[in-house]
Amino acid sequence: MGRSVLLALMIVGCSSAAAVGQTPTSPSERTGEEIYRAGCVSCHGPDGKGQPKAVLGFEPPATFPDFTNCAVSSVEPDDMWVAIVHRGGRVRGESHIMPAFEDLLSDVEIDRVVQYLHSLCAEPKWPRGNLNFPRAFFTEKAFPENETVFTVTALPSHPQSIETRVDYERRIGRRAQLEVGGPFTVQQDEAGSWSRGLGDVNAALKYVFLDSNRHGSIASAGGEVTLPTGKETEGLGGGVTIFEAFGLFDQALPRDAFLQIHTGFEWPADTTIEPNSFYWRTAVGKTVRTDRFGRMWTPMVEVLAARDLVNGAETEWDLVPEMQVSLSVFQHVRLSVGVRIPVNERQTRSDALLTYLLWDWGDGSLFKFWRAH
Repeated sequence: MGRSVLLALMIVGCSSAAAVGQTPTSPSERTGEEIYRAGCVSCHGPDGKGQPKAVLGFEPPATFPDFTNCAVSSVEPDDMWVAIVHRGGRVRGESHIMPAFEDLLSDVEIDRVVQYLHSLCAEPKWPRGNLNFPRAFFTEKAFPENETVFTVTALPSHPQSIETRVDYERRIGRRAQLEVGGPFTVQQDEAGSWSRGLGDVNAALKYVFLDSNRHGSIASAGGEVTLPTGKETEGLGGGVTIFEAFGLFDQALPRDAFLQIHTGFEWPADTTIEPNSFYWRTAVGKTVRTDRFGRMWTPMVEVLAARDLVNGAETEWDLVPEMQVSLSVFQHVRLSVGVRIPVNERQTRSDALLTYLLWDWGDGSLFKFWRAH
């Protein structure tokens, strides 16, 4: 997400409320550009690149962004922009300089001016933030993101284990993303002895090859390599390099629901240690809010399938019910809890408790935007 865009929106109110209403056209007919030129030009300039401080005549709380810079204007979902125009900067922990416009502009007009701001991005290759759906535990999303995820997986039954995993994701240009991650595990063996250490680390690259904001669809593909950095003798790693190719498809559904699909093949460098395998992961969820622009709650369920590509192998099936909730008012920090439940082969596989903390560091510090002003 792009925090600088929202900082710009919080200053859009530096023009007087009267100026917004002083247009020759009726409110129901005004275009987004007409609304922008009536109420936003004095701060953001006629081209959307921002007025210099000498023209503004006051000290802005942040540098004005360039709305023609697609890296700034494309990454936020529309509901984030709309919330600040409706309720003012305070609704997302931003400056009170941005007033609420919900009594001056209709919902249609606010949507029009938001879409006009998006139109100032001249490059259509940037996927829109509306396609950045909530993250599931195992079904990865297709949208490229700047975020860090801290995940804890606990097996409460004997032998017990706790795995703490960190995944760092960085967007590269318009459509690519690099991900690096690895686990640190504390686990018990059958005899009751404990071991701890680093597991196998991985690096992945994905690329968006299809996106449609109009249809709510986005698709990506990529590759991953997992390195045998863990101590195999202590059960902390697989002991083999694994290459992976994967595909991702996400689809918006009516009423803030969504579908995500993640499928791939894994090819170990030595199949005498690990066989080739195939997996399929699907997540379905829906986002609800405590009020129109308040805290977000996203119940989801994942269906996971994995099968070794050898004769006679059975497909392992799992269900993962889970709930994600936004913690910060800016919604750049989120928490999720869930449980992985094996559907078959339960004699060798047990339930696992899951939780993660997601920090969208592209929006700002982990410790900022925790309450409205």
